[in-house]
Amino acid sequence: MYFDELALSDQVLDALWDMHFDTCTPVQEQTIPVILDGHDVISCAQTGTGKTAAYILPLLTNLEYDNHDPNKLNAIIMAPTRELAQQIDQQMEGFGFYVPFSSVAIYGGNDSGAWGTQVTGLQKGADIVIATPGRLLSQMNIYDIDFSGVKYFILDEADRMLDMGFYDDIMTIVNKLPKERQTIMFSATMPANIRKMAKAIMHNPVEVQIAISRPPETIRQQAIDIYEAQKNDFLKLLLKNCNLKKVIVFVGKKQRVKDLTRALRAIHIDARAMHSDLEQKERDEVMLDFRNGKVDVLVATDIVSRGIDVDDVPLVINYDVPRDAEDYVHRIGRTARAENKGEAITLVSPEDKRFFNKIERFLQKVIERVPLPAELGAAPDSSVCSLAADDRKPSSKRRKGGWHAGRNRKPKHNRQASRKQ
Repeated sequence: MYFDELALSDQVLDALWDMHFDTCTPVQEQTIPVILDGHDVISCAQTGTGKTAAYILPLLTNLEYDNHDPNKLNAIIMAPTRELAQQIDQQMEGFGFYVPFSSVAIYGGNDSGAWGTQVTGLQKGADIVIATPGRLLSQMNIYDIDFSGVKYFILDEADRMLDMGFYDDIMTIVNKLPKERQTIMFSATMPANIRKMAKAIMHNPVEVQIAISRPPETIRQQAIDIYEAQKNDFLKLLLKNCNLKKVIVFVGKKQRVKDLTRALRAIHIDARAMHSDLEQKERDEVMLDFRNGKVDVLVATDIVSRGIDVDDVPLVINYDVPRDAEDYVHRIGRTARAENKGEAITLVSPEDKRFFNKIERFLQKVIERVPLPAELGAAPDSSVCSLAADDRKPSSKRRKGGWHAGRNRKPKHNRQASRKQ
């Protein structure tokens, strides 16, 4: 389906035209009409499916057509992390280029100037607030904020927010909002706690299920059985010999991120760390350098596993196996974006084998095993299969080689005529 087949405003369609967005993704096609009709919505869709546009586009259209107070807050978008809040804010600028609405992003780790901008936006009534729960709650505890004009409340990556312990914060914020509002929730999974919160804050929501989260087929998934003590040497060998650029290495704990980054830099690999101890300015600098190719290897906790768009990452390495299958999907989803291909390598120690078995059962496939390089010594026994015989599905045919690598309005476009040419 094309965007101009939906009941989006001309201003929104013009912005999409300028950004060369023409065709809807499945989540956009199924969710946008329901939001435009004013229903509460629960949409289950994984990252990378276009879900941000699925709620921003109808939100901007509804704000154009409905009656709302321009001097009050009209919409709140909640996000679990400052990185995702920043990304939503950037997309809001693009999609809202031709509409006269203001937005402000509220998240921690800013300097005093940014704090002042956030306070001004909240008190003077920015049309759209994009916020992390903790930071918005902090502002609410200090300042008297008028939420009486809020007509739209959107939760992005709701499952992640609950995993991070934001349930009470979210409910505190919800209790300050008008009862008559449209509530929209996006989640990669639909566990019991999400349904509990939906029942508490939503009214007869329409549920949109896109698909169970699965990695795209454009990612070649591989695993290596390895002892914990061999991981550093393997990583150094891989990165040195293959001269790889723009690689993300996911590590389970921030202290290990720091240690591993130092070890890689000691052998002259241009690696940078990304974890929660960094100030926001430091995080922004690291991500900017990584996007621009000034950093070869990003060693990170799950802080960057969701909501970060870097289109040309060729390889993701799971140094530690994630404890949750959904986290695995989000981690390796940092590669093979924007129709590119990519690879994901997971280092599976004996201690982590049970977690990796859960991931394979979730994916309903046996992930291709790659032998440990001989110079690193003997590998652990990998004979234990993670799937029962009747559940096993053949993995893709192995290939040789193992791992390698609001402004002036302009005339409306004649979109349909141009597409037919």
